[in-house]
Amino acid sequence: MSLRGASADALAALTTELESVLSGPGSSASTLSEELFSVATTLRSEGALRRFATDGSVPTEAKTGLVQQVFGGKVEGGTLAVLTTAVSSRWTTARDLADTLEHLSVVAAVRSAGGDGARLSDELFSFAQVVTASPELRDALSDPARTIQDKSALLHGLLDGKALPATVSLAARSLSGTHRTVVAALNEYQKIAAEVHGQGVATVRVARELSDAERGRLEQVLSSQYGRPVHLNLVVDPSVLGGIRVEIGDDVIDGTVSSRLDDARRRLVG
Repeated sequence: MSLRGASADALAALTTELESVLSGPGSSASTLSEELFSVATTLRSEGALRRFATDGSVPTEAKTGLVQQVFGGKVEGGTLAVLTTAVSSRWTTARDLADTLEHLSVVAAVRSAGGDGARLSDELFSFAQVVTASPELRDALSDPARTIQDKSALLHGLLDGKALPATVSLAARSLSGTHRTVVAALNEYQKIAAEVHGQGVATVRVARELSDAERGRLEQVLSSQYGRPVHLNLVVDPSVLGGIRVEIGDDVIDGTVSSRLDDARRRLVG
């Protein structure tokens, strides 16, 4: 998540607060995730509340009192603690508060998956690939004439019993419209999942499935090169003919046969 100035400082403080809440007794990461996302949605829809909560000229006591009045008894204590820290912080722009709470809600959803973090990342990527490959599904999920409830029911029908609860929750959350498309939201959620576990994400295009040994060697090479563990998103694409293409951040390593053929064609034409 890219924030500037005071908002970046607030995100750092709130991330620490979130980790403290999640490590405390009786905390439910999934509940915290849902509640933070709900609050973010409320702040986006209630402009007066959002502006009051981020106004640096309003005393902190007044803002924390409003949080207690609006959300007290409606959310768990851990969620209220995060919100209290949030409105006590300074923000560069008013919209950064809701964006940060949504980001933290995704972090909490990732934490709710426990030791299944790698599976969560794989499922988010795989579902994004399914949506990308299916124009009918993509249109159904983006159709403004369909309600969020209808779209959510469609997602649950596709994923319930087949994916982790955290995956289903985040997939449904991708319908909220805070990202440009459902696929963009799913990609952002996977990026956050990798960051939570101190990983980078590499999309690898290959002509055939890699064996476990090949995948392990590639992970080791990329992790060594980038100085941290790297999670692989494998895409089998027969058009590459052979070799691999790796996209990680802004870097592209293209060692595919199709790329070399294209280079040869350009040299011949030139």
